[in-house]
Amino acid sequence: MGMWLKAAEAAANTAESRNRCVDFLRALSIIAVITGHWLVTAVFLEDGQVYVSNLLVHQEWSKWLTWVFQVMPIFFLVGGYSNGVSWSSSLSKGKSYQDWLKGRLERLIGPVIPLLVAWGIIVGLGTLFASEAESFKVLGHAGDFVDKPAVELASQLAIVPTWFLAVYMLVVLLAPVTHAAWLRFGLHSFWMFVGAAVLVDFLTFRTGSEQVGYLNFIFIWFAIHQLGYAWREGKLEGLQKSLSWGLGGLVLLVCLTNLDLFPYPVHMAGNPGDGISNSFPPKLPMLALGLAQCGVLLSLERPIRQWLKNSRPWTLTIIINGMIMTIYLWHFTALTLIVGAAWKFGDLGLTTDAGSGAWWAARPVWFACFVAALAALAMIFGRFERNRPAAQPAAAWRQVVGAVLLCFGLAILAKDGVVFRGWKEIQSWALALPLCGAWLAGLIAFPRKHGEKAEDG
Repeated sequence: MGMWLKAAEAAANTAESRNRCVDFLRALSIIAVITGHWLVTAVFLEDGQVYVSNLLVHQEWSKWLTWVFQVMPIFFLVGGYSNGVSWSSSLSKGKSYQDWLKGRLERLIGPVIPLLVAWGIIVGLGTLFASEAESFKVLGHAGDFVDKPAVELASQLAIVPTWFLAVYMLVVLLAPVTHAAWLRFGLHSFWMFVGAAVLVDFLTFRTGSEQVGYLNFIFIWFAIHQLGYAWREGKLEGLQKSLSWGLGGLVLLVCLTNLDLFPYPVHMAGNPGDGISNSFPPKLPMLALGLAQCGVLLSLERPIRQWLKNSRPWTLTIIINGMIMTIYLWHFTALTLIVGAAWKFGDLGLTTDAGSGAWWAARPVWFACFVAALAALAMIFGRFERNRPAAQPAAAWRQVVGAVLLCFGLAILAKDGVVFRGWKEIQSWALALPLCGAWLAGLIAFPRKHGEKAEDG
């Protein structure tokens, strides 16, 4: 109740000039992503072992749901709008890149550190106890004490959401450059990224090299980010203009995923089986989906802004935005906690066939449990997102290098997990990179010896 009252007070004091639709779409996109992940993650039991499958594998029609729930493009659109506003404001006030960057990175880096520390400890203890169980035959079977594959699977699942931070922090670091490109070239800056994305996809399929495709983590998401600048400047304003973008994106998406001329699948999330993934790394259908979603949602901007003048939806939007990175980063951890509890308490709900009538009927119960677990985690770890260090910002080069180190570590963890090719091969160095990066950027401080003075600036 205290949280609602504080948010209601902030809602009452919101400036009339604020575009509330930006905050609403940010909250909507994260909630949709979380819901989609919980929906398509099919956990089942086989021979006493827990496995994670994908609903897209079990029910062909569910692949179309990804066109609705894969809304990460909206987050990058909103990011472009917000970064454009904050950077322009910073310039008008005479603030430096150093000061501006600190404020942007604090909100992103703060929530991810406790997630990495928590799972580093869980996997580390799991390794220790599993080793002891095998050496001393605790309870007669190592799996009775610590189930190594289950912890390994859970840790990889829990860290997957960090891929977004690895990309988005690069977007933030280069926002002054991309904003300058927008001011200089306008929508041509968007089309330059689109052209680069087309070339990357062509080379990816021509050479068969997935490594080339990873460049589209930059080109496709930066292209959507440029549309955020366009939105702020009114270039997408108006029902006819926004729907034209949306319809164009939808037609392109249908053609790319349904015509035999192109190799792209329909699904826009995950990579069921050994087929091509449209999302990891992103490919042209993801860009087309982003255009379709942006166009449709921006066509509704005026009624959304009018609706958000009501105190209740706007207060709820403020609450979600206040812990948005926390709930995003911890939502798979919430799932693993509930699934782990169901497994240990008699395999509750884990023997139902994915996609069956009984499986769908149980979704509301599972979702209620996931929400309860995530709410508890948000209450515990949300403080790392809301509390801001009062120290002076570190030098700009330190913030940039630190953020790059953090991005590199998160990218490796999101791709390979905490445990890589065998239980004992914990990627401690990959876990350490984000911590070192956050320290170098001046966003966390290690304990100092007694009497040691803090470094200025």
